[in-house]
Amino acid sequence: MKIQPLDDRIVVRPLDAEQMTEGGIVLPDTAKEKPQRGVVEAVGPGRLAKNGERVPSSVKKGDTIMYGKYAGSDIKVGDKEYKIVKENELLVKFE
Repeated sequence: MKIQPLDDRIVVRPLDAEQMTEGGIVLPDTAKEKPQRGVVEAVGPGRLAKNGERVPSSVKKGDTIMYGKYAGSDIKVGDKEYKIVKENELLVKFE
């Protein structure tokens, strides 16, 4: 099944949470934070401006991004989990 987001929505595949701290301490599952980084899987056509024109998204498929902790909606397609976020919920695009 192919997912095509609408307007300024973006489909993100969340990256796994960190398994270990910088100091080398292994984190149990209960201590892991929700992942906030992910890879863009699909991008909508962009938001609609007041003048009726489409404003294209600033991210593209394959970009690694960071989003807010409680941003977007979680969905599951087959055995894969995704997050659908609006472009204004994105915090950072990694170069």
